[in-house]
Amino acid sequence: MRAREAKGKEGFQVNYRDVREDPQALEEMLQLTKGARKVPVLVEAGQVSIGFGGS
Repeated sequence: MRAREAKGKEGFQVNYRDVREDPQALEEMLQLTKGARKVPVLVEAGQVSIGFGGS
């Protein structure tokens, strides 16, 4: 939840997807991360990053 809160405070639009509850979101995450099952996954200006603040 830290990434979601921090990015929201920075003025970014945050689209939260629960990959445990949404199979489609899980598939999209796996495509973005090339199979990595780690969260959070952040996509900013087309750049994908995994993890936030050392998590």
